[in-house]
Amino acid sequence: MTSTKIDLNCSKIARIRDLDELAAVLFPGNKSHQKTFLAIFVELKWSDGQFLRALEPVGIKHGITPRTMETVRAKMRRLGFIDHVSRFNKRYGYREGWVFSNRFDSALYRLAETAGLLREQRSPLQERKDRDALKYLPN
Repeated sequence: MTSTKIDLNCSKIARIRDLDELAAVLFPGNKSHQKTFLAIFVELKWSDGQFLRALEPVGIKHGITPRTMETVRAKMRRLGFIDHVSRFNKRYGYREGWVFSNRFDSALYRLAETAGLLREQRSPLQERKDRDALKYLPN
């Protein structure tokens, strides 16, 4: 059975050029989830104001089952690709629906920044803290 875990290694990231390649990285080994991701992403990208009232019409239009739509929608939301907007949100004209989110982008930038900061040798106290962290992990 093919693994469905996201495998973000540096060589795969460097090779991503198109949306279908991104879908393959985020949903490895599952073509129906890749298709669903692409359908949601493309329909949202090219909708008026990048706003969709509901995702069900996307599933119907592309022949995607409701269960697959829900699974992929949930993963996209957890990853920070999309957000649900409440009808109480003034920014979107008090309309309820789905929009792109910046949380995924922000999280990846923060991860890269944190990795860079953690590599720096700052102080003897930091060295002790880093070495103590090794003691807390099981052998």
